[in-house]
Amino acid sequence: MDIEQFVAQTEGEWRSMRSAHSLAFQQFEDVLSEISVKKISETNTDLQAILKQEGDLRVSDIKSPFLMKWAAESDWEPDDPNDVANGECIIVPIPTNEKSGVLLRSIGYAESIAARSEYNFLDDGTFVLKTKYDQSIAEERIWFISENVRCRSSVLKTSEGSGILQTSFSSEVRRLTKS
Repeated sequence: MDIEQFVAQTEGEWRSMRSAHSLAFQQFEDVLSEISVKKISETNTDLQAILKQEGDLRVSDIKSPFLMKWAAESDWEPDDPNDVANGECIIVPIPTNEKSGVLLRSIGYAESIAARSEYNFLDDGTFVLKTKYDQSIAEERIWFISENVRCRSSVLKTSEGSGILQTSFSSEVRRLTKS
């Protein structure tokens, strides 16, 4: 698997069921999410702004940029169960070789700031993403069970890597449209 194959397989609408354990707060959280992944044009103005911010990055350096949107319902927060947490971010893969590279995100997974992550693919096709933030380190793994089912796990550690703050596991099913 390479990043272009991964993005092509990821593109679409997904329904996610996530269980998260916050060890820091000794809480358990169930989250249901709708996730949308759509490739974007290399001429997209938001993508161009990210490339400009990175300085010497050219369109020819990137592969399969995409927009990810989500809407999540949690049993933990917010206080109003009818509220839905939603957001979106642009993700820009920059391969260094067939199995690894850098991923730029307009908004990070663990902290709501722009993020620069390192990714690699294991021999079995599992996508591994590692991100160092100001206050934490996140490691996320995504693997496909089939074309329409995938799993995702994450571990959030302290910035020194000495303690685990949160773990999560998600099962995600692609929304299929009737033809």
